[in-house]
Amino acid sequence: MAATLPPFPGTTGRRDWRTAFDAIKKLLNNGDDTVQVFRIMRALNTGSTEWGYAKLLATPEGGRIALEQANLAERFSDREWVNSFAPGTVGAAYRDFLDSTGYSADGLVEVSKVGNDNAEIEHPYAWFGRRTRDMHDIWHVLTGYKADESLGEAALVAFSYAQVGGLGWAFIGSAAALKSFGVTKNTLFARAVAEGYQRGKQAKWLAGEDILKLMDEPIGAARKRLGLTEPVIYKRAQRELGEEMASYLSARREEAAEPQRLAA
Repeated sequence: MAATLPPFPGTTGRRDWRTAFDAIKKLLNNGDDTVQVFRIMRALNTGSTEWGYAKLLATPEGGRIALEQANLAERFSDREWVNSFAPGTVGAAYRDFLDSTGYSADGLVEVSKVGNDNAEIEHPYAWFGRRTRDMHDIWHVLTGYKADESLGEAALVAFSYAQVGGLGWAFIGSAAALKSFGVTKNTLFARAVAEGYQRGKQAKWLAGEDILKLMDEPIGAARKRLGLTEPVIYKRAQRELGEEMASYLSARREEAAEPQRLAA
């Protein structure tokens, strides 16, 4: 059972629904505007970072991981390190992810700083929040959810809600699923999002993993050990919806302002 820790210093414990609704409107009009994701997280994820940090400390390796406070973004941005992983490993799959999407860990860091004065403060909770942020693309790799499509992002958002809590994740996933009914004219998108939540509930708690060690693990073995089942409905939705409908949230990117598409 995780310990109970005090709240993040200076926080009120209140959710900012006005900011959340403003941000979700912008995000649904331009799914590449990652800045809005972080606005929603800061507005609604009250208490989830404290909960996650306490849970980490309660795991066998959590104390060591918390004491070391590894800077994952720094490691993931080291191309020489990323290039060192053997074929078939999680690290090699992450390398392929970077090459195919053009995303970068340091790009995600920069987006997360927009409008956030507490992004880089020295505090255990802040470190855990950054760690969760920096694991996002690794979770894409492990779960098989594509990062450059609306469907994959929405499914991973639901997976993340099941894994780390935080109402912001649920808010984004639900909004994307609800909009999909009118856009795709069927329930497959929403069912794939629901499947993401179920996969997250069934899987081992990924936030407690030693991510740097995990990178050397064969990806098939890692998925099996972590309880990551096959995303059956997601793959069916990809096939049946097609590329345009699977990425419907990005369909208006040409009409939008220059998007903040630096990372997933």
